[in-house]
Amino acid sequence: MSAPGRGLSAGGWPLHGGQPGPLLARFGLDETTPVLDVSANLNPLGPPAWLHEWLNSRLAEPGALARYPDPDYREAREAIAAHEGVAPEQVLLTNGGAEAVFLAAALQARERPGAPAAIVEPTFAEYARACAAQGLPAVTLPLTPPDFRLDVEAIAAGLGEARLLWLCRPNNPTATLVPRAEVERLLALTAARGCRLVVDEAFVDFIGDEGGQGENKEALTPLLADHPHLLLLRSLTKQFTLPGLRLGYLLGAPEAVTAARACQPAWSVNALAAALVAPLLADRDFQAATRAWLAAERPRLRAGLEALGLAVVPSHANFFLVRHPAGREATRNLLPALLRRGVLARHTEGFAGLDGGWLRLALGSASSNARLLAALGDALGDMADIVRSEVRR
Repeated sequence: MSAPGRGLSAGGWPLHGGQPGPLLARFGLDETTPVLDVSANLNPLGPPAWLHEWLNSRLAEPGALARYPDPDYREAREAIAAHEGVAPEQVLLTNGGAEAVFLAAALQARERPGAPAAIVEPTFAEYARACAAQGLPAVTLPLTPPDFRLDVEAIAAGLGEARLLWLCRPNNPTATLVPRAEVERLLALTAARGCRLVVDEAFVDFIGDEGGQGENKEALTPLLADHPHLLLLRSLTKQFTLPGLRLGYLLGAPEAVTAARACQPAWSVNALAAALVAPLLADRDFQAATRAWLAAERPRLRAGLEALGLAVVPSHANFFLVRHPAGREATRNLLPALLRRGVLARHTEGFAGLDGGWLRLALGSASSNARLLAALGDALGDMADIVRSEVRR
């Protein structure tokens, strides 16, 4: 057997969403088959309408691509600092949220080489990859289905000698949200043990009314002032639908940010992407439209999924984790059944503790969500017919 591609696991499963080709081929379908992609968690309203004109005007400037970016990214960091209510010295601009993850691991390896890390999972696979790349052994602390609620006492019991704790909030792929009060308990616990807490908030812009913006009680940025061992990771990819431009940032104490920057390659973020930060964050209309879309479509899709009989984890993000009521194998069979109906769901074969027994479905536009529900209804109906036929035999 040939070695897996860069974007595939050893079992041939795509490591991330937004990769229809390998899954179509796996199930005997033409890799060019058009699909509704609900495997990648991106805002269907984006990119903002003004973006293409903005990029064209920038590219038209003489020497636009012939100059190195500002190595300090001062304008971008100041825009982020104003948006988050922190000092510019607390901001590190990164090449997407993934680089922020790897820089957090690199910082830890620099300060505590070889010290173990702990990962609350099922969660984003890049935390484990980042630890492995830096020689940090990792232990896992499981969230238990069906509600995947974080148990601080269980974390305390399982943390052991770990000096780095990874937490995703809202969590990918469960879409669950650890309340700020629980994060504060984790901060006290980790501080007492000399353990850094890294909270990846790539999907924080989709929390909605529950928090994550401005002075809302659920926002974690105010905690940075009193907790120098806290790092927050953010992404601009998700809200503004810019996975090809790669924009993210890291927030922390000035000393931690300076140390993380020392681990970052020079000019990690290209000049066009860096210049885009300020106008993106200034687009209040787009952010308001996103909140309105969430408020309308998230409860609507959840109700539709539950009406079909699926088990649905309550979502605080722009996606849902669901499973067939008959269990793991039925859920695994639902994946190709949807593909044959032109819908690409996110498999969970690579998420520890899920092992293919759940599907992740991104929230889309009203029309996309209706198409998803229709495909699910057809697939579930056909699967039920097959079961009834086998019972009669």
